[in-house]
Parts: sequence; C-alpha cells; structure tokens
Amino acid sequence: MSASQAPQMRAVSQDTAGGPDVLKVITTDRPVPGPTEILVRVHAAGVNPTDWKTRAEGAFMTGRGAPLTLGFDVSGVVEEVGLGVTLFEPGDKVFGMPRFPHPASAYAEYVTAPARHFAHLPEGLDHVQGAALPLAALTAWQALVDTARLQPGERVLIHAAAGGVGHLAVQIAKARGAYVIGTARQAKHDVLRELGADEVIDYTQQDFAETVRDVDVVLDTIAGAYGARSLRTLRSGGRLVSILPLDDTFPADEAREARIRAGFMMVEPDRAGLQAVAGLVAGGQLRVLVDTVVPLEDAGKAHTLGETGRTTGKIVLSVAP
Repeated sequence: MSASQAPQMRAVSQDTAGGPDVLKVITTDRPVPGPTEILVRVHAAGVNPTDWKTRAEGAFMTGRGAPLTLGFDVSGVVEEVGLGVTLFEPGDKVFGMPRFPHPASAYAEYVTAPARHFAHLPEGLDHVQGAALPLAALTAWQALVDTARLQPGERVLIHAAAGGVGHLAVQIAKARGAYVIGTARQAKHDVLRELGADEVIDYTQQDFAETVRDVDVVLDTIAGAYGARSLRTLRSGGRLVSILPLDDTFPADEAREARIRAGFMMVEPDRAGLQAVAGLVAGGQLRVLVDTVVPLEDAGKAHTLGETGRTTGKIVLSVAP
C-alpha cells in the first residue's frame, strides 16, 4: 500500500517548543504494530505535568525532535495485534503507560506499543477513568511499594496530596495499612479525608516541617526546598522518595547522618504494577478523580488548565466516541 493509501488518523502535534498554542491537530498515517506490539484505538488520553513541561521546554526526551505528539496515558480498545502477541486479542479493553519516557504519542486516535506495557481495563472503569490512572498510579505504586517498601502501620507524608499522583498515593498507602498525612490547600481537605487521609495540613497556613514528626516515608511530588524541609519530619531510618530530581541544594550529608535514605525515582512501564493497580480498583480500594475532560482538539486548553496547578485529580482528553 502506498503512503497516500495508508489509513489515516487525527493526532495533536507540535513543531516547536512554546505555549499551549503550539499544539495543533493534524492528519497523519495510522501506525502499524510490529512484533510483540498491539495497535490500540485510543478512547481517552491522560494529561500529565511531563506533557506540558516537554511542550514548553522542547525537551523532546528521546532526541527525536519535532514534530512531536505528546501523551503517555492510554485507555482504549485493541484493534490489531502484532506477531507473537498472546496477552491480548482484538476487542480487548486496555490501559497503560507505554514507552515512557520515550514518546508514546497518546494524543492521537491510534497508538502502537509493546503489549506488555498494557493491562486489561478493570471491570466497571470507563476509558476516561482508565486514561487518568496509568502514569500517576504507577508513579505512586513504584514510589511507595517498590522503592520505599511501605509497611503496615508506618506513617507516610505525601506532598500535594490532592494532585494527580498524590490522591492516588493516599489511597495506595491506606491500602498498605499506613497512617497517611497529606499537604494540600484547605479547600481540598474534605476530599482527601474521603480518600482516607488521616491528617491533612494546609501548607499555606502551616509549616509541615514544624508540625509533622516521626514519619517513616515522605513522598515528595514537588522537589525544590521541599526535600530538605521534609528531612525534619522523618525519623532515623526513614525514606524520602522524590518523583522529581533532587537539586544541588539537597543536604545529602545531613540525610546520611540521620540514616535517612533519600533519592529520586522515575516511573517505568510496568505490567505487574498496572495489574496491582487494577486489583485495588476492582477491590474498591482505589478510585481516580477526574477534574476535567476536554476533546482531543482542545489539548492546548487542557495544558493551560494543568499549568495552573489548581486541579484536583487528573485532566483527560476524550479521543474516540
């Protein structure tokens, strides 16, 4: 089949770094799944901070450069399977965070990626909710379970607890039997208590570093000065996990002297993690909050909203009917 006869699809693309206005809808060739890959018809795509940061900074993570289609969170239906795929068949509902940190190009009507970067969509979850889960939930799971090894009865402090990662981390920590303290603006306290937070601190009125003590784990979703300030809340032998790189001002020597293990982790595609998240959803222990849903062609508006930092939960692009 010639290029002109190849099946087409809509996608959101950018040719240069810049503001939300650089995002535009284009028509391009539909991808073809290779060996061990699946072709997914995207029903919804999640929007994450890494999306608008990449858009604005031009940090095209693989060096692939422009044009670039953003997006990592995918929920949709398997359209076609590549050679050797046994986990899925056409018609299966799936969700995942394929290829991260390399471009997955989820802001599009179709995506191809390794089959093992996906899992079956949990029963009772629609595609909007499915698209809101993967990156944020995997980040929270890998930070708390795989990295911090959070144990029942431990105390955990979660910064920006009402954000995309934070509100899921609260629930995952509770499911692990932890005592959960979160930081958030006052307006979000009731929601966080509904999700299971035992204590909530309004960081605009209270200094968490002065009031919180003897926690075993800190999940830092903000970085900057938060890492250093959080050391004061941790008991000897505690763990600080940052989902953003610790900067040069972080007092690593101080952390070592206090026997605190501190470091940065980056989320990875993780089928086992997705299945664990799906199990929590199926068991009623995890629900994702969706702040706003916008159509694919309004991706720029979604970025504008996300950059305010005032959303509760996730922003999602609706792609297919």
